[in-house]
Amino acid sequence: MRVDDVEHRVSYDPGESTTGLFGGNSNWRGPVWMPVNYLIIELPQRFGHYFGKDFRVECPRGSGRMMDLAGVAAELSRRLAHLFTRDEHGRRPIYGQNQKLQNDPHFRDHVLFDEYFHGDTGAGVGASHQTGWTALVAKLLQQSGM
Repeated sequence: MRVDDVEHRVSYDPGESTTGLFGGNSNWRGPVWMPVNYLIIELPQRFGHYFGKDFRVECPRGSGRMMDLAGVAAELSRRLAHLFTRDEHGRRPIYGQNQKLQNDPHFRDHVLFDEYFHGDTGAGVGASHQTGWTALVAKLLQQSGM
């Protein structure tokens, strides 16, 4: 938006804030923040108990795949938990490009609970010792049997 020949814009920041508009990095908690994502998963779980298996929605949107709300919650849980699990190349998204954490046998299996996560890569951002809210992933892993 232009006001008095000055352009103002709010853009998507997938990781660290690039503007002081919202308090800079001291307040920015990224698009993948565990407590919010956990609550988003709880919603279809609870409504799934109420509506049962007959109520189905498309998931993911545009895919043509229909599933009940318990299935939606399980899919969201799996996606969020995937940040912490190894992919087919043995790499964990939470470690991003940090080769020591990805490959060193003394570090690669000591999973960190980062404050929030980069929205495009899944790399951990912020403090790496947030065992409070980020540890909610343990419940998701237990529920999904991963």
